[in-house]
Amino acid sequence: MTRVDPLATTTAATVEVLRAGASTTVQDLGRQGWAHLGVPRSGALDPAALRLANRLVGNPESAAGLETTLTGCDLRLDRAGTVAVTGAVARVRVGDRPADVGRPVAVPEGVPVRIGPALRGVRSYVAVAGGVAVDPVLGSRSTDLLSGLGPAVLRDGDRLPLGSPFGLPAGVDFTVDGVVPTALRLTLTLGPRDDWFTPEAVHRLLNTPYTVSPDSNRVGVRLTGRALTRAVAGELPSEGLVLGAVQVPANGQPLIFLADHPTTGGYPVIGVVTDVTPLAQARPGTTVTFHGPQR
Repeated sequence: MTRVDPLATTTAATVEVLRAGASTTVQDLGRQGWAHLGVPRSGALDPAALRLANRLVGNPESAAGLETTLTGCDLRLDRAGTVAVTGAVARVRVGDRPADVGRPVAVPEGVPVRIGPALRGVRSYVAVAGGVAVDPVLGSRSTDLLSGLGPAVLRDGDRLPLGSPFGLPAGVDFTVDGVVPTALRLTLTLGPRDDWFTPEAVHRLLNTPYTVSPDSNRVGVRLTGRALTRAVAGELPSEGLVLGAVQVPANGQPLIFLADHPTTGGYPVIGVVTDVTPLAQARPGTTVTFHGPQR
């Protein structure tokens, strides 16, 4: 990661990480087009939330911001600027005053911005006017937890460079209050290896609820529920994986791959979820059901 030496003389504006939280990363819209080299797309798990945050502060939608996980983070700008927080619902404070999620917020120089724990949802997105200007890797500033590309997961005391503001913040006269469901119904396309499972297992996947496990991250969401029984007991050579692939490890519990997924894997993929965006805000314990063509 591009970390600014606090003793160095520089005119570049920065944002200081006072409290990094559980897992706060730099994210933009990802580095698509490198899967043939084994590089995942990465990028914001809730891209609509990042796009909105960027629009609110006058950035291009593709600008890099911060993605927090459950516990929020605390920041401080060394120049006056504009900040917006979207995604998971959280309490936001600028110094001693409360601020709204989903609105552009003016932040004076040196005043802390505190994004509290997620009250609903999982991931908040923090955009700063000018965008986070760490060095891009393969065309993206996104942190990739699996391959280690891009900036490291943020730590207390990190200072990140900011770009020059692009334009005026958006005019907003209402606050978007995100509704985070406690149950998700995901569209699933079977294959390519659904024939490696018994008909009963496929029926079970499409007709019984599963639960989001706490053992989930940007690589994938692990589900717990009734195990899926294999019809083929042999080994499968590594095959390509895509966003939303539902892989079934040896324990029979399905795993849905997200933005930092590996590009190949050896466990059979029973199906592919067509839109994984709702999983970005799915807390542990969220109920997940699948629907799609019956076998």
